[in-house]
Amino acid sequence: MNAPTTEDIAALKADGDLRDYFLTLIGRAPTAPKAAPAAPAAPAAPSYHIARPGAWPCGTAATGPTPPPCTDRQEGPTP
Repeated sequence: MNAPTTEDIAALKADGDLRDYFLTLIGRAPTAPKAAPAAPAAPAAPSYHIARPGAWPCGTAATGPTPPPCTDRQEGPTP
């Protein structure tokens, strides 16, 4: 029988294959590692616009730089 040397064991350990090597020695098949759960996706922007009577339209301004899009989600009065 061909026994592994200390260098062989060190190389298996460095590659991360030492556990699989020991499993094959006892006759068990190594299993594939489980995948990490995916990160939750960012919430999608709303597909509706809440009217704000008397306000400038979203994304516009009288003068100066353009403001960022409105992010308030308050319900307006029901007509």
